[in-house]
Amino acid sequence: MSKLQIIVGSTRPTRAADRVLPWIVDRAERHGGFEEVEVLDLRDWPLPFFQEHMGTIGDFADPTYSEPIVRNWNRKVAEGDAYLILTAEYNHSVPGQLKNAIDSVFVSFAFRNKPIGFVGYSGGIAAGTRAVEHLALIAIEGEAVPMRNTVLIPFVTEAFDEAGEPKSPATDIALGITLEDLAWFSKALGRARAEGELLPGTFRARAAAAAAAGES
Repeated sequence: MSKLQIIVGSTRPTRAADRVLPWIVDRAERHGGFEEVEVLDLRDWPLPFFQEHMGTIGDFADPTYSEPIVRNWNRKVAEGDAYLILTAEYNHSVPGQLKNAIDSVFVSFAFRNKPIGFVGYSGGIAAGTRAVEHLALIAIEGEAVPMRNTVLIPFVTEAFDEAGEPKSPATDIALGITLEDLAWFSKALGRARAEGELLPGTFRARAAAAAAAGES
């Protein structure tokens, strides 16, 4: 059993995420594949604009970062075994606060070798597709494992009934599949991490380059 963290990527006062989040939490808690489901709402994490560098890190084993909230954010994300990001689409991409929050997971590699899924929505027909596509690339750079199956909700203001249930059965089906994937990969990758992890490729490349230079 693992811990699923649901990250809410929009912080706008009028965000449609509040229509979608209760449904996601309900299905995740009822799914049975996660020991704990935790919501990380970026409204509760007013992170500064990303400004970390080697001088703000201090001890790599216990980074200090530029501000305490950045350190706390890295520690909180590290507690997760799987992630589900709920995102709007802004100008064909992700909300700035969400990108900043992911960028702020710096040096800790908190997302590394863990599965990450996406729920995208929009007020029109695009359903957050382009935001989700961008998130998959961002997740790879963070060394997370993005899920192929995803949830896309078009016309989000009309997508749920008065009880908060999705009007389209396909929406429920898509979330169920995504949760199944996250639960399965969480267990598989958790076992793999427990058996030992490779150092990040950047570190291995630097070590190999230094060794080659020393031999020349």
